[in-house]
Amino acid sequence: QVQLVESGGGLVQAGGSLRLSCAASGRTFGSVAMGWFRQAPGKEREFVAAINWRGDRIENDSVKGRFTISRDNAKNTVYLQMNTLKPEDTAVYYCAARMKYSSSMSAGEYDFWGQGTQVTVSS
Repeated sequence: QVQLVESGGGLVQAGGSLRLSCAASGRTFGSVAMGWFRQAPGKEREFVAAINWRGDRIENDSVKGRFTISRDNAKNTVYLQMNTLKPEDTAVYYCAARMKYSSSMSAGEYDFWGQGTQVTVSS
């Protein structure tokens, strides 16, 4: 079992930055893939970025060059650094854990989810 707790969301103006954190419980954190997803009102959950056990990253094209996922296995934490934020980035952001070495862009392939943190970008 893995428990995930996100933090770092908030209200920011367009062009600003936020860093989301996701703290995970469990001793197997270093060997699992982690992902960030987001869901805006009235829309389906959308893949943002993911990182596998050794640090290889994949990102949605809409955030490439602006968002960076990283992990600190010593702290059991995954991060999402978000720069040059746009109003269309407004959503609830969820952290997810996949009990595999490889990451995935599919929400259905993740086993555990956090409660989400709201990010609001004003124009």
